[in-house]
Amino acid sequence: MDLARRTARIVSAATAGFACAVLPAGAAMIDEIQVYTDDINKPGEFGLELHVNTTPKGRSTPDFPREITPWHGLRFTPEFSYGLARDLEAGLYLPYARDAEGTTHFAGPKLRLKWLPLRPEEGGRGWFAGANVEYAWVAPEFEQSNRSIELRPIVGYRGRDWLLAANPILGWALAGPDHDGKPDFSPSAKVARNVASGLALGVEYYAELGKVNNILPHLEQSHTLYFALDYDRKPWVFNVGIGRGLNDATDRWTLKTIIEIPLD
Repeated sequence: MDLARRTARIVSAATAGFACAVLPAGAAMIDEIQVYTDDINKPGEFGLELHVNTTPKGRSTPDFPREITPWHGLRFTPEFSYGLARDLEAGLYLPYARDAEGTTHFAGPKLRLKWLPLRPEEGGRGWFAGANVEYAWVAPEFEQSNRSIELRPIVGYRGRDWLLAANPILGWALAGPDHDGKPDFSPSAKVARNVASGLALGVEYYAELGKVNNILPHLEQSHTLYFALDYDRKPWVFNVGIGRGLNDATDRWTLKTIIEIPLD
């Protein structure tokens, strides 16, 4: 092998190694873009929501081999829910994704359990707090850590005109290269103001900061700010938003909606 070819191979291997070192070990399936607030099903009540989002301008370079990237992708996820008790709700996500070539993939099921012991009465005002636990089996084309568990604390305040909510999310990989017992930290927050009966406008913020014991440099973190609209005049209930990535490590533009499907 001549010196030029050997040098080229060394440079190529070094470049690949550097990329693996600086890129995240696994991306996350973008099936749900939502800040949890004080919503919960009544005991015995079924619910169905459809989450739809797309990335017209986003990341097209895979973070790991065979990854289906967000670029020009469309994700649609039915979410089924059932009220178990006054403070307890179970849910099932069935996420699907359509890639840039037009192929549709089933990403794998996610089970969740929401507990909300503190909240104002329906139509009332006051503080709310609780937690949501989610267990996920995700196809390896979307996440290298294809089994994971998420703990999503829920805290906020609902006033006459304002809604404030925060979800400081912790996520543990149960398989794959990120399976080290240390959780990822992904905080999110929402501020909305009622502008008319059943209509609120506001902003939602989502971040992915890395492991709690090893926060990523700012340039490698993900930060997205959404302008969001909430409409609640039954039977029509939905949330729509347009998100802008705030740094180069984040998808530039994302559009999302959550539609409540009437079951009665």
